Amino acid sequence: MALHHAAPGEKVHLASVNEVEHPKTAALVKTDAFEAAQIFLRAGEKIASHSVPGFAILQCLEGSLIVRAGEEIQLDADDWVYLDRGREHSLSALQDSSLLLTILFE
Repeated sequence: MALHHAAPGEKVHLASVNEVEHPKTAALVKTDAFEAAQIFLRAGEKIASHSVPGFAILQCLEGSLIVRAGEEIQLDADDWVYLDRGREHSLSALQDSSLLLTILFE
């Protein structure tokens, strides 16, 4: 089954971490210019070190997590960080968390 991606102008509900079964990543949109997804992590869960081919923009919507990208960056609800193209990074949830990931391609 193909994932639904939002069309231009289509409203999308960003779920609370308590609204979803777990584990879950919700793809929102994918174009030649950018990709967006909502990621849910339960406390203690990790995403292993990896990189993406564009600029990675992470916005913590709720909860708290650590982004390791050479240095340790703690993101709490309403915090935002971007990583340079190809930057290795990993995630570790301190609390049940959801974040918005946007990848910008050039």
